[in-house]
Amino acid sequence: MGKDKLKRFAEVATFSNVVQLDAGIPYKGVWASDFFKNANPVVLELACGKGEYTVNLARLFPQKNFIGIDYKGNRIWRGAKDALEEGVNNVGFLRIQIETLLDYFAIGEVDEIWITFPDPQPQLSREKKRLTSPRFLEKYKQVLKSGGFMNLKTDNDGLHAYTAEKIKEHGLKLHISTENLYHSEFADDVLSIKTYYERKYLKDNKNINYLKFSFE
Repeated sequence: MGKDKLKRFAEVATFSNVVQLDAGIPYKGVWASDFFKNANPVVLELACGKGEYTVNLARLFPQKNFIGIDYKGNRIWRGAKDALEEGVNNVGFLRIQIETLLDYFAIGEVDEIWITFPDPQPQLSREKKRLTSPRFLEKYKQVLKSGGFMNLKTDNDGLHAYTAEKIKEHGLKLHISTENLYHSEFADDVLSIKTYYERKYLKDNKNINYLKFSFE
């Protein structure tokens, strides 16, 4: 591991807006009241990487609480540091494996979930690792409140098609589907947030897919 990564791992451990592994378990069911010290809605970004989308959502919606989730602490470091330096107090980061989500969030605790540009895991043998595979969808269904929304933003046409198929197979409610977000009517301030990687995809003339759905 490089010196920069080691330095970031050490520094992120001191950040007040980052919770790592087992330290997050006591917040299950009380993230709003005990971590954010308010009663505002809780929104998650899964596989948040550097946390760019999480922090930008928090800037747009100060009346909501945002938690970026990723396992790589050296990535989380960037978003967490930016939020602390700017005084964006309605954002936090949780370093866990997404597979363990139910250990950290209570039934119906979350208002909305974002998945932005995840690893599409294109190999058939890795389907279970796709963040919109049935085993993950079942976890999201439990932590989301009634009527809570799921959002998938991806440059990968295959993942978009796969997710749309699962939505149909499982009788979920599809609210928005587009294979070319920035040439659609849906590209508002929220969906126009662009991460570093999304800007690279757009420079390569890749289309951006977006799905919004719910479990009821």
